[in-house]
Amino acid sequence: MSGFSAEWLALREPVDGASRNPEIAARVRQYFNSRSSLTVVDLGCGTGSNLRALSPSLPPGQRWHLIDGDRDLLLAARQCLTDWADRARPSGSGLALEKDGRRIEVRFECANLTVRSLDFGADGADLVTAAALFDLVSRAWLKRLMAALAGRRVPLYGVLSYDGVADWQPASPIDTAVTAAFNRHQRGDKGFGPALGPAAGPTLMRLAPRHGYAAWAGDSPWRLTHENASLIAALANGMAAAAGEIEPARQAAFTAWAEAQATAEAVTIGHQDVFAHP
Repeated sequence: MSGFSAEWLALREPVDGASRNPEIAARVRQYFNSRSSLTVVDLGCGTGSNLRALSPSLPPGQRWHLIDGDRDLLLAARQCLTDWADRARPSGSGLALEKDGRRIEVRFECANLTVRSLDFGADGADLVTAAALFDLVSRAWLKRLMAALAGRRVPLYGVLSYDGVADWQPASPIDTAVTAAFNRHQRGDKGFGPALGPAAGPTLMRLAPRHGYAAWAGDSPWRLTHENASLIAALANGMAAAAGEIEPARQAAFTAWAEAQATAEAVTIGHQDVFAHP
């Protein structure tokens, strides 16, 4: 469901973890502070980075239901989580993990979220979460998710939705053109229908109150430096390729831009986190 390689996800995971908005994360932590356990459903889980980042803020007893449409990523998630945990053992078709005093039961599901039911009541969900997913989905899909969650009054925590901001230093004369074409590409169909792209966070903030939810949003930008050289290079190449699909006549210029910006000194990529609860 994520549509990305395990290598790309591993490259971005440390930056994703450091970029999460602390005020929004604190609201999530406070909301569940009185609980001793809870069940979390993670949509488009990839290799399990959301679990690794979020579990330290949640109660000591956790059950995670990880859903992705890519079987290879789910296999990678199993291995990554096993390596991450202090202790890990098979539990049915899932895993039983211990990490920093927390006991975490993990189940894996390979499913296409465009057709799967979004009613996670059978999974016992106390929280539904997703990282870097909602900018890939359509408004219709997000409306369907929000309606399903509201029917059971389940909170939603979405992190790292791209907001359309990209700042490269030193600047290039065609930074704006690349970003504009890339943002148009982000609104293309990623499997869910026309994607929200940079409108994901604001759309969720508008939908949540219509279902009786309180909602908070906070910026969670990537701030990349020379320490993130590999990520900067991969990002430049990825943005140029996507921009070239939108404007094929400028592909050569975009490729040259990527070659130059692959060694950029600093890059800021805007994201937004949203927490909504009934």
